[in-house]
Amino acid sequence: MNQVKDLTQLKLADLWKEVKTEEEWWGDIDERIMMMVRTLLESSLESELLEQLQASPYQRTEVRKGYRNGYYERDLYSQYGAIKALRIPRSREGFNSQIIPRYQRNLARVNHMVRNMFLAGVSTRRVGEVLSNLWDRAISAQTVSRICRSLDREVAAYHRRTLQAKYLYLFFDGISMKVKGASHVHKKQVLVAYGITLEGQKEIIEFRQASSESESQWEALLRDLYQRGLTGENCRLIATDGCPGLHAALDTVYPYTLRQRCWAHKLRNVSNRIRRKDQTECLASAKKIYLASNRREAVKVFRSWKEQWWQHYPEAIKCIEKNLDELLNFMTCPLSHRVKIRTTNVIERSFREVRRRTRTISCFTNGNSVDRIIYGVINHLNQSWRNTPILKFTQQS
Repeated sequence: MNQVKDLTQLKLADLWKEVKTEEEWWGDIDERIMMMVRTLLESSLESELLEQLQASPYQRTEVRKGYRNGYYERDLYSQYGAIKALRIPRSREGFNSQIIPRYQRNLARVNHMVRNMFLAGVSTRRVGEVLSNLWDRAISAQTVSRICRSLDREVAAYHRRTLQAKYLYLFFDGISMKVKGASHVHKKQVLVAYGITLEGQKEIIEFRQASSESESQWEALLRDLYQRGLTGENCRLIATDGCPGLHAALDTVYPYTLRQRCWAHKLRNVSNRIRRKDQTECLASAKKIYLASNRREAVKVFRSWKEQWWQHYPEAIKCIEKNLDELLNFMTCPLSHRVKIRTTNVIERSFREVRRRTRTISCFTNGNSVDRIIYGVINHLNQSWRNTPILKFTQQS
């Protein structure tokens, strides 16, 4: 049977456990912090008004610039929690505080926190739910959206920033989004440029909304990139999915850069021309073409594959044969780079993150909301890639 310890035998931690639980202890700490924040804010606001009026209460002076007009109370939401009924001094001439601007309910750091959560991929609804636990107040998705509208300036700066011709490989592709119009829902294409630098750094370089993947729309994006500094002088290869409009635009803007057709897209097209029972065997043989050690060996493998399947699937053979040169251009690059550049999978994986982020949004309200969401995902991806270059590229580039 346990014996009760004498008070002299109890340690400080034991004595404290008798008085407070962990939750109660931290609750007291939070309450004290909020009292300190309230005191600091109210005294700072008093000092700020004093500086503006150039006179203390009831002081007669020739340099006075106004008169006090009592106080009003406002709830303020900070990173420490909600400050209820904060006393804000006011003057007859109107006191516009720099510490807490007029009509502001959230401190700047709170808005910054909301934006960071949004940029990390948290939906506007989830941001509100998380912050409601901190403030004991529901934060609507509309409020979060209003705070995130400040991202519009960052999006505009992102689209205008100067680029450098530092990319070894470029990838281009598009993703579709639904946007509400005046009378019906429109399908918008988001054209995306992705690059791998000379140091092996991955980066989503640019994105633009377009009505389609036509030649004119792609050319507008490519010319914008070129005029901002992406001249392509260090680019060895441009990988694409085979979009006719994109290829026509590349012929105009980057005509002297080798073109690589995406093997993943090409094999999907081939599988559509093969009966299901033969797909596994036929496609396994076709994959040996791009796994060859060099171009000459790849051509031999293709001829062998053609001889084996021509009688059964001539259309499937023609599908690869007509673009074979562009399908093998990646073999001019270092062996360790080839697995990354023979397809547009690197940009497709980025699209997966965009789709994950937008899956809960059936339709965007306007084009600006599309830009904010995609910029948020792209910014998060670029930040995560900043310190993780592709090692095989850094060793040989």
